[in-house]
Amino acid sequence: MINFNGTLQDNNVVISNTNRGYSYGDGLFETIKAVHGKLLFFEDHYFRLMASMRILRMKIPMSFTMEFFEEEIKNTLEANGLLSKSARVKIQIDRLEGGLYLPKSDGVNYIIDVNALDEDFYLLNDNKYEVDLYKDHYLSPSLLSTLKSSNKAINVIGSIYAKENRLDNCLLINTNKSVVEALNGNLFLVKGQTIKTPPLSDGCLKGILRQQLLEIIKLIPEYTLEEASISPFELQKADELFTTNVIKGIQPITKYRKKIFTNEVAKMLLQKLNVKVRLG
Repeated sequence: MINFNGTLQDNNVVISNTNRGYSYGDGLFETIKAVHGKLLFFEDHYFRLMASMRILRMKIPMSFTMEFFEEEIKNTLEANGLLSKSARVKIQIDRLEGGLYLPKSDGVNYIIDVNALDEDFYLLNDNKYEVDLYKDHYLSPSLLSTLKSSNKAINVIGSIYAKENRLDNCLLINTNKSVVEALNGNLFLVKGQTIKTPPLSDGCLKGILRQQLLEIIKLIPEYTLEEASISPFELQKADELFTTNVIKGIQPITKYRKKIFTNEVAKMLLQKLNVKVRLG
């Protein structure tokens, strides 16, 4: 069952060929982890979604309050028997149909769909996880690159490239040749007592888990946090690399080209993240 504009219905909806998300990538999405009906970091997700809609000049309905979306998500979880389990929640926002590049309306549709997850809390995956740079296409260091928009062509093609080359993930580069993020999340680099992540101005996703870790790291006196550009040269000099997203949590990278990495800092941060989840 999916939730289409507040109506729960079978997940077999066929969208129109004039749907703007389909035709022009004129849409956004938000991915949230739900644990036994609790929406993790939901306030941050909500405000990111509203800010993204404003950036894309979409009209935000008066009904789109945080309480409204929380209730609609829980209704969808309940309809799918997932209110007492863990689930991946996806909210899709598309501008109303009509127009070519210039829309006829600034109103929106929304779809909420949910899928079961196996784990309630974040676990450390210390299996082999190899990455390389994806250099066929580059991200723009701009505000639009920080949004979870429906236009994710680089991520799609990069994922195909990773599969073809037996990689677990790829790291994306911007037009300034700085390493920005992974295909499915933000990137962190550890060197000595410094933990570094690219700034939003480099074009990385304004990740919810990224923000949680920034807050956690700032409270650890043993480490210095830097939001600064990362060059490809720095990757092989790092002690650790790991990626983050709200579904997987923290994913340590074990290998980049010939360099093998440890995961001690990732393990420590994951423990602190789970404490924050439990207390939140």
